[in-house]
Amino acid sequence: MDGRIIDRRALLRVGAGACAGLILLRHQSASAAPFASRRIAVTTRGTGRDVILIAGLASGPSLWSDMMAKLPGYRWHLVHVRGFAGLAADANASGPLVQPLADEIARYVKAAGLVRPSVIGHSMGGTLAMMLGLKALAGRIMVVDMLPEGAAMVGGTARGMGYLANQLSQYFTGTKAGRAYLAQIVADSPGAKGSDPDVIANALRDLANVDLGPQLGRIAVPMEVVYAVGADATQSAQIARNFRSAYAAKKDLKLTPIGPSGHVIMADQPARFSAVVKRFLSS
Repeated sequence: MDGRIIDRRALLRVGAGACAGLILLRHQSASAAPFASRRIAVTTRGTGRDVILIAGLASGPSLWSDMMAKLPGYRWHLVHVRGFAGLAADANASGPLVQPLADEIARYVKAAGLVRPSVIGHSMGGTLAMMLGLKALAGRIMVVDMLPEGAAMVGGTARGMGYLANQLSQYFTGTKAGRAYLAQIVADSPGAKGSDPDVIANALRDLANVDLGPQLGRIAVPMEVVYAVGADATQSAQIARNFRSAYAAKKDLKLTPIGPSGHVIMADQPARFSAVVKRFLSS
């Protein structure tokens, strides 16, 4: 009888200790400082498996609104690059941009305790998604309408366009005419309202010098590339060949064309794009 009483008391003490520990952990979690960065802002929406969303050049998180509404059951981590879509440029105002952004998103993944989240990136965001893959921080990757060599998106190469990109960047940021021209481009581009012309110029310069093609074989996780095609069959076939060739170094890659569409596939074909993302995340 006494033995049973002692056992019960011991269990009560253990249970009380466990509860105290849970309360302490909950308090520590609640009091932890939020992630702060001078290069990106990250917000979360929803609950479920973790998915990082990285918008492209001059775009903000609203790019993904329709898709998120169609796909409940995930915790979306929305990366907003400072200097794009209404955020002040802060540390992105000058100097290198793309590599520091990749490093900062990687810091967020670690600070938030994310374990190999899915990563989806559009345009420049696709480049950043691949860079996270090269850091072995992603569980699976979707690249939306971006080639591993940034200059190839306009028919060039990093070697051939790097110098030109540097000169254009100086023109866009260092001359009155260049700044006025870039500001007009921003004003006329959907989703780019409130973007800083200097940050856009820095991004274009860096992207023209990026070539991730030779490193794709190091990405060991599943990867899908969704790309836009138009209504012209001949042109679509050429685009397909370009993407297939550019990503040849990545084994088990899935290539998915969506069209007719322009560069912003999620706006041009929202239902089809959401269906592709749903299949990608569910596989």
